[in-house]
Amino acid sequence: MGRLILNADDFGLTAGVNRAIIELHRAGVLTSATLMARAAAAGEAIELARSTPSLGVGCHVVLVDGEPLRTAHELPSLVDSGTGRFMPTLGKFLERLFTGRIRSSEIEAEAGAQIGLLRSKGVALTHIDTHKHVHMFPGVLRPVLRAARAAGIRAVRNPFEPAWSRRATPHAPWLRRAEVSLLRLWEPAFRRIVAEEGFTTTDGALGVLATGTLDAATLASLLSKLPAGTWELVTHPGYNDADLAQAHTRLLASRETERLALSAIDVNNEMELISFSRLGNG
Repeated sequence: MGRLILNADDFGLTAGVNRAIIELHRAGVLTSATLMARAAAAGEAIELARSTPSLGVGCHVVLVDGEPLRTAHELPSLVDSGTGRFMPTLGKFLERLFTGRIRSSEIEAEAGAQIGLLRSKGVALTHIDTHKHVHMFPGVLRPVLRAARAAGIRAVRNPFEPAWSRRATPHAPWLRRAEVSLLRLWEPAFRRIVAEEGFTTTDGALGVLATGTLDAATLASLLSKLPAGTWELVTHPGYNDADLAQAHTRLLASRETERLALSAIDVNNEMELISFSRLGNG
């Protein structure tokens, strides 16, 4: 029997995203969500997380396309000096990372600040992941894991999508497919570092390729092919409202599509829905 963590990213982005996550959890679908400590509706998400202990909640560490918790003076290698914000695109972030201009100490400090804020507000964190999956790169992974371990967290998202899941996602754009396939080059290093640092993770992430195109047919295709093992389905449900239009996200109409697809999900007896708190337990 396959075990599935059904996770929603971007908890706290908008009130409409928060509403969708809680509705889907109460409907028995979502088991987990990852909360953005600095997002516009994070305060509401924190209250919802505290009042919904059955929902596993992780920290969605933001290091690109967002606002830091620490000051720009403390994070000179991570932020744009003109705006005081993180690099606006993944490309600009990776350019700095791969040319050695980002200090790991700053990543650890900022990740620790985001994790610490949520814990100080009474959120019991089950795991960590990162916005745009930047922890797939070793230069980000190690300092993020150090920050998580200091807070007593020992579970992390495996952001790499297996071949069977990519085959079960037939309508993804070819460029997205090429990107997801290419990024798997970092998977061996990811698994090695996670083991060295004493963390637990899943066998892989489903839905990464389908981000922006995860509809009912794709969701049914993925779930029908779920093999034995422990997997995470990465989703981004929400309501496409005025608040979302003002948020820094490319995922607008697709959040409605995902919400509707997830609300109609048929959880069969061939899978067990769990949260990250169950990783490592039979």
